[in-house]
Amino acid sequence: MAGNVNMFLRATHRTFSGLTEDAEHEWNGPFCFIQAADPQLGLMKAWRDGDCDGGGDEWAEEVQLTKHAVEAVNQLSPRPRFMVLCGDLVHAMPGTPFREGQERDLKAALKGTDPSIPLVFVSGNHDLGNTPTPSSVEQYCRSWGDDYFSFWVGGVLCLVLNSQLFYDASACPQLQEAQKTWLEAQLSRASSSSSVEPKPKHLLVFQHIPLYLKNPDEEDDYFSLQREVRLNLMDRFKRAGVKAIFSGHYHRNAGGCHDGLDMVVSSAIGCQLGEDTHGVRVVVVTADSIVHRYHSLEQLRARGMDEDLRKLLQA
Repeated sequence: MAGNVNMFLRATHRTFSGLTEDAEHEWNGPFCFIQAADPQLGLMKAWRDGDCDGGGDEWAEEVQLTKHAVEAVNQLSPRPRFMVLCGDLVHAMPGTPFREGQERDLKAALKGTDPSIPLVFVSGNHDLGNTPTPSSVEQYCRSWGDDYFSFWVGGVLCLVLNSQLFYDASACPQLQEAQKTWLEAQLSRASSSSSVEPKPKHLLVFQHIPLYLKNPDEEDDYFSLQREVRLNLMDRFKRAGVKAIFSGHYHRNAGGCHDGLDMVVSSAIGCQLGEDTHGVRVVVVTADSIVHRYHSLEQLRARGMDEDLRKLLQA
């Protein structure tokens, strides 16, 4: 477990404990989950001060927004099968002031999540450092669980990746190689007709940094993976049958669908860098498709998910 909070279902041995029962390998009908990103405690004050290299010495706003997200998700009916936070849990980099306090207060805010809704954590660049080290990765794993792992839910196989190892692994090449080997094995097994595991109804990927923001051919950008890396990953994901990749990092909604592979970039619970509002994404999984829509926290708390999404769950 992460800390003393029992609903933080820790990933062990690259498998998400709590969603690994054989029953979860079977498709039992439509379900929904929540994708959130970038609570990033401390960024709002740092952004206003023009000092984003600092850790941010105030984060009460992000704590309150996270609590609002928890309240909104708790009241959804039917209940989401899980909620995934796609990185940048806090703003303070590893080993810097305010880090410990931000992590402590985020865990306290998330503690209100209904125990029936497991929380899945994805590592971001602020969680690991822009150039992660073996030490910073180990520190993250102690606090939040493994930096990459897989889990089954309702017949769907989900892969959680450490995108920082794709972006800059110069200080930890062995960790990069280990994830690469693990990912290749996961994708090969998921797409193999001879696998002892059942073939997943869908294959989904969660990571912090998007492959791209609008188009796979766009130029390199701080907010996306480098072009050569992204194209290699896209090719492998498509061949394995990945349906969608969910990410954050951009603090705005973006993405696109190319050759049947959906790149979903969700804006933040916390600091907004564009015109979007604080929110989360409701994702409905049906037998044939992955349908998703970003909801503001205000809307989700007042009215729940959109009616057309709710109807898909009743099919």
